[in-house]
Amino acid sequence: MRLALYQPDIPQNTGTILRMAACLGVAVDVIGPTGFDMTDRSLRRAGLDYLDHVDLVRHIDWANFTRQRRGRLVLATTHGAVAHTAITYLADDIVLLGRESAGVPAHVHDAAAVRVKIPIAAGLRSLNIAVAGAMILGEALRQTGGYPGPAA
Repeated sequence: MRLALYQPDIPQNTGTILRMAACLGVAVDVIGPTGFDMTDRSLRRAGLDYLDHVDLVRHIDWANFTRQRRGRLVLATTHGAVAHTAITYLADDIVLLGRESAGVPAHVHDAAAVRVKIPIAAGLRSLNIAVAGAMILGEALRQTGGYPGPAA
């Protein structure tokens, strides 16, 4: 299981996602360009003390990510066709989260094998991207038995 962030704009969300991924043993792909400095030095200065514990791969752009990608792409989108709990996740899935400000462009949307949404109350736009990522990843890890450590 992997998480992929498409051109993230908000460093605090990226930091939250990287910390979660470190704690859950999930690798993260960051697809550039990002809206902030993504160097290790900058991330450490921002207080991300979990950086040494996350398997982080930086991709200069979508084309680079696409060439290196292995596994099915599951896109989190408010335009998803199915609820995030209604699909069967695979151990090698990549859960893709779009930009906080704009989601993903059509060509990225079209590249996804599955497009999932989180059902929310009527009249509301969307969840915070880190929260949405946690919810989807949690369901995927539950289904695939991918949580680290012994089961409770």
